[in-house]
Amino acid sequence: MPNVNTLVEVVPQILAQGLLTLRQNCVMPRLVNSDFGSDAAKQGATIDIPVPSPVATNPVTPSYTPPDDAGVTPGTVPLPMDVWQEAPFFLSDKDMMEAMGGVIPMQAAEAVKGLANFVDSYLLGLYKGVYGFVGTAGTTPFGSDVKDATNARKVLNNNLAKPDMRRFVFDADAEANALNLRAFQDASWTGDAQAINEGKIVRKLGFDWFMDQNVPTHAAGSITTGMIAKAATAQALGAKSITCTTAASTGACALKTGDVITFAGHDQTYVVTEDATQAAAATDVTVKIEPGLKKALAGSEAVTVKASHVANLAFHRDAIAFANRPLADSADGLGNIIQSAQDPVSGLSLRLEISRQHKRTRWSYDILFGAALVRPELACRVAG
Repeated sequence: MPNVNTLVEVVPQILAQGLLTLRQNCVMPRLVNSDFGSDAAKQGATIDIPVPSPVATNPVTPSYTPPDDAGVTPGTVPLPMDVWQEAPFFLSDKDMMEAMGGVIPMQAAEAVKGLANFVDSYLLGLYKGVYGFVGTAGTTPFGSDVKDATNARKVLNNNLAKPDMRRFVFDADAEANALNLRAFQDASWTGDAQAINEGKIVRKLGFDWFMDQNVPTHAAGSITTGMIAKAATAQALGAKSITCTTAASTGACALKTGDVITFAGHDQTYVVTEDATQAAAATDVTVKIEPGLKKALAGSEAVTVKASHVANLAFHRDAIAFANRPLADSADGLGNIIQSAQDPVSGLSLRLEISRQHKRTRWSYDILFGAALVRPELACRVAG
């Protein structure tokens, strides 16, 4: 088995290789708002992310006394540092002696790739709070035109998202369709022949484009037809808890967190924020939604539930907050080798711990982070 000094010398190199792998395989942390790393503390701490509140305008009336302006109280969204994940692997003494030069870097890359996919999938999983919705569930976007992109752009425009730092993250199927469209592949439209040669989509239609194999598929609940807002029951503008009924003929049925619904006569799409279960046909079911009703319900409005779909995302950077901080290097004298490092490009930090066990050595990368959908109005699903 290599001695401790040999391991200490090789750790910085292996840690650097791990950071490079993390940078290459982790798409989402580079696209969201990660300005809060300096505020991050230990595991379990919470960062309050400020969210601006609207400011009203008033006509100016000159007077000997100034008007009593209303105070502005920005809101906050909590961002808990509550995700601590590791990727460990083991090498026996025999493995260490035989393959010190090659197996460890290769295995380290695989371990970090696992962490990268976890972080990436965690951020993409925040789609369940996104209520903006365009496209057709079950149909891959960009089959014949770019309307799904321009419709997503319209949603962001209507919600006053800033025009810069808009991202479009889609799966491999949607990317393949897009690359077959002239709007994406023709150099006269793209303005960058090198991007076409490499099969890359540069900034287009107001978005920076990224393909991500971790884009999730949302499995919709079992209520698919026959749901209405409860008859003869008025439900007020702004309400976030809606009473509905359904004509389901047998057994229980449910809506799932992340389902997207619409009400007849509403342009707004709404997201279900908690699982909602109806015990039997024609009984009430309480559906909690975001945002609050943009238009009051009189009762009996038909409810449409979007079917299962791939959750491609178009969003502004400020829709999602992400914080990641290095963990401590100290092992409190336990004899382990522990080092952490931060990637200057992605801002991500990793810690590597090497510990001795019975006739083998344990290698473990770990990462501590928190993430939250802080401004859902700045994001839109593009269904696939």
